[in-house]
Amino acid sequence: MDFDSFTLAASTADLTEEPQARAHADCLEFRMDLAEDPLAALEDYAGELPILATNRAEWEGGEAPDAGRFEALAEAARIDAVEAIDVELHSILEGDADGVLAVADETDVAVIASSHDFEGTPSRPELVRTLTEAGKYADVAKLAVTAESKADTLAVLSATEQLTVHGDRVATMAMGEVGRHTRAVAPIYGSKIGYAPVDPANATAPGQYDLETLAGLVASLE
Repeated sequence: MDFDSFTLAASTADLTEEPQARAHADCLEFRMDLAEDPLAALEDYAGELPILATNRAEWEGGEAPDAGRFEALAEAARIDAVEAIDVELHSILEGDADGVLAVADETDVAVIASSHDFEGTPSRPELVRTLTEAGKYADVAKLAVTAESKADTLAVLSATEQLTVHGDRVATMAMGEVGRHTRAVAPIYGSKIGYAPVDPANATAPGQYDLETLAGLVASLE
């Protein structure tokens, strides 16, 4: 996956959902942190869609404890079906992710450097700084914030457009009901990745559309 154009990821902790996702998604975001035996599931995977592996830390909205988290993600990066991994920007800056980044480079697996704010939306200059910093270490800089107003959503979209014009690859969205529409609109401004569950009951972030709905919205806005 090169993420030169918009990529719609079906978020799931169950790789057997791949046939259902195939009609609408470009890849699967496999939430290793929510799966019972993720490495075994990856080894057994025989689906058609490539995999973006995420092993989200507890301190950034996931369920993976820090112990062994990056070792598991590094093992995932060595599996042929895995074409991209998600690594938290904080872990990259702290140096905790050096090993898994080295494996990704060795195996030619794309890296998404992600940052999530579940409390609110930083100022537009802060959004730009975070995305710029993340882009130094990854193929795609991902930023998800929580919108409390329409002004927050405008800041996200404006930052997305600025970085895209600059030539950076970013993935952006505003979580929550106020920001929900940005998941469909952000690709117009240059966002390279969208996320949606196959089953809306399995949403992994506030305000997500289900996969079929988001695919239809993005296609109609294109």
